[in-house]
Amino acid sequence: MASLKDMRNQIGSVKATQKITKAMQMVAAAKLKRAQDVAENARPYAKRMAAVIANLAKGVSGDAAPKLLAGTGSTQKHLVVVATADRGLAGGFNSSIGRAARDHINALKAEGKTVRVITVGRKGRDQLKRLFGDLFVESFELGKTLDLTTVQPIAEAIFKEFDEGRADVVTLFYSQFKSVIAQVPTAKQLIPAQVEAAAAEDTSGGAVYTYEPSEEEILETLLPRNLTIQVLASLLENNAGFYASQMSAMDNATRNAGEMINALNLKYNRKRQAQITTELIEIIAGAEAL
Repeated sequence: MASLKDMRNQIGSVKATQKITKAMQMVAAAKLKRAQDVAENARPYAKRMAAVIANLAKGVSGDAAPKLLAGTGSTQKHLVVVATADRGLAGGFNSSIGRAARDHINALKAEGKTVRVITVGRKGRDQLKRLFGDLFVESFELGKTLDLTTVQPIAEAIFKEFDEGRADVVTLFYSQFKSVIAQVPTAKQLIPAQVEAAAAEDTSGGAVYTYEPSEEEILETLLPRNLTIQVLASLLENNAGFYASQMSAMDNATRNAGEMINALNLKYNRKRQAQITTELIEIIAGAEAL
């Protein structure tokens, strides 16, 4: 049985851990506010870019359509891009994205498809490399700053895989930020570019536009940029989701540490009381013996 000194040391250790988890919770909360603002500010731009491409896409068809929009005509070769965080201590945030990607890869392999993998974030790389190391193309780490400079090499690697014929379909797995308590693992098809009907709603008020250069030429320029923007917007959502998940995880850890401290203090006091009672009984018994 643990001595009183051992129990005091254990209580002190849990209190030290509680201070760390509380500090991490506060840091995550501060970073979440900034990350959430950046992610929400990026949404209108990405949405408007999608709307422009959707409206341009209505004017092209057949062989004239750019490959990034129309695809290769095959779905045999798949590139799966998995975006997680570089760090952990965020509950099930990273594992839920990795699990969704893993299930998708296994389903594609079961169908006889060719699969290649790009990971963004150390945690995703570590999770998937054990299972699909032979499928890896490249791995990226996010670093401290998340902007176009960070995303450009990722978008270029994706485009290179498609342009050189090693991928027909490109799917990005990330976590969509819904709220502080809700982050949803999401699969987004990047190539062929998805044209949503809602994005293509006519806002011209009946006006007819003539494009110079043609819609095809504009799309050839816009689609690679749209790829970069969609990746950036997804990674910003991921970043906000990570800090939200980490804040919740550290809050739970802090409260669990508090409950453990209370339980250990109660156990310590009972043991100390029992020890004092035993000593008193021995003293009284000794005095009566005299």
